[in-house]
Amino acid sequence: MTSPKPRRRRWWPGQWSLARQLLAAQLLVVLLIVAGAATLAYLDARGDSQAAAARRATAIALTVADSPEVRAALGSADPSRVLQPYAEAVRRDTGVDFVVVMAPDRTRYSHPNPELIGQPFIGTIAPALAGDNLTEVYTGTLGPSVRAVVPVGKPGEVVGLVSVGITTAALGAEVARSIPPLIVAGLALLAVAAVVAAGLSRRLRRVTHGLGAEELARMYRYYDAVLHSAREGIVLLDGAGRVQLANDEARRLLVLPADVVGLPIDQVDLPGALRAAITAGERTDEIHLTAERVVVLSAAPARSGEADVGRIVTVRDHTEVQELAGELDTSRRLYEALRSQAHEAANRLHTVVSLIELGRPDDAVRLATERLSTAQQLADRIVDTVAEPIVAALLLGKSAVAAEQGIDLVVTPDTELDPHVLEQAGVSAGDLVTLLGNLVDNAIDALAGTGAPRRVSVTVREDAGELLLRVADTGPGLDPAQAELAFRRGWSSKTADARVHGRGLGLALVGQAVARAGGRIEVERDDGVVFTARIPLRAPAPA
Repeated sequence: MTSPKPRRRRWWPGQWSLARQLLAAQLLVVLLIVAGAATLAYLDARGDSQAAAARRATAIALTVADSPEVRAALGSADPSRVLQPYAEAVRRDTGVDFVVVMAPDRTRYSHPNPELIGQPFIGTIAPALAGDNLTEVYTGTLGPSVRAVVPVGKPGEVVGLVSVGITTAALGAEVARSIPPLIVAGLALLAVAAVVAAGLSRRLRRVTHGLGAEELARMYRYYDAVLHSAREGIVLLDGAGRVQLANDEARRLLVLPADVVGLPIDQVDLPGALRAAITAGERTDEIHLTAERVVVLSAAPARSGEADVGRIVTVRDHTEVQELAGELDTSRRLYEALRSQAHEAANRLHTVVSLIELGRPDDAVRLATERLSTAQQLADRIVDTVAEPIVAALLLGKSAVAAEQGIDLVVTPDTELDPHVLEQAGVSAGDLVTLLGNLVDNAIDALAGTGAPRRVSVTVREDAGELLLRVADTGPGLDPAQAELAFRRGWSSKTADARVHGRGLGLALVGQAVARAGGRIEVERDDGVVFTARIPLRAPAPA
């Protein structure tokens, strides 16, 4: 048995997971911030140290310059004899690096190095000769130093100068003593940041399943391509019922707004039955209606591992399939009616032959022409009043179906339909077949199992600027409380406890077609039930 191939380690940062890359980036940023902050703190401390040294040197120099002993020594024949031990004592007591007392011509009277006494002072003295105090960083015999130079005497009567200095090496040692606390603080901050970053990294690793940025981008491209290429509509809801995803097909089939992502499903304009199917329970291949289409819907909880994260809904376009199913059902009914009529015609033909053989030709002629005359009268009536051939064929077919079941289908005398009326109503012949065919089928079904009279009347005409379609039957009627529900998807009275008076999806398709045409439909009770659809007519275009 072959052992599994070990997983290749990711040493190159570009191959790291997104969580590891983020952790490394966070630690690098924190390290740079800590290093920058430490550098700024060091520079600030060094600047403060130099400023403090300048103030300290100035204060000591002014104290020495104001000393009566110094003034007196400057006027003596040998100033160094007094000033050298005095200056050294001050230097040792104050902790500075040098105290130099000099003549206005730079001649030193004191210095930490006795060999330099009598030699010229190195540095700037012009401001002090003018009576001002001076501080500067200058490189002298003891190296770079922060020094102060002050005059001895009033402006214009300067008899000497005093310079006090502290070397930068001494200042550096003082600043260096502040570095360890900065390092400790920086390391503590870095440790805290590392702990926080590691926690965030672990959480991100769980969320991204340890995938790298390129892998996530590739997966996103794949998923995006699948979602936009899928022939099924896909909608994903979160646990709170908000839309988190809707692909192109779902937006088309459900007519979703462009900003649907993030909206609660209750705020999306959908039919009530469709919304209920989306939000409750598991649904499998349920047929629903939107404003314009018939869709097949499935819904189930969306799970990630063992946890429910929301609901996943898929929808498929079923409009053409439903139309084909309706046409197939119509063809089947017509076939059964024609088969029954053929059987009845054969029986009549046998009877006619028998009457002739019995020497009763008059009875044979009457029997042969009686049914033919009735059927021809109905056909002539329909063809004369309904100029739209598809609708005329529908009514003729439905009359045959009704006759086969012992039901009279009557086209009322005021029926009249011209093709231009359909154009003004904006209704296609196919939609009109859906409307009229389902209403007639509904009426025929309503009369099943009822006694005489069994009649369905159909009216199609223009009425007060509207296309009027009316189908009435002499069946048991419809409960007024159910009238509002009759055009909802799935409503039907075909149950053991209710009378037959509904075709479920058929009536829902009727309501959809009427709404699409901008019309309305009314349900009334007379001897049975009357369905009336009214569709407004548009003004004809000018010639």
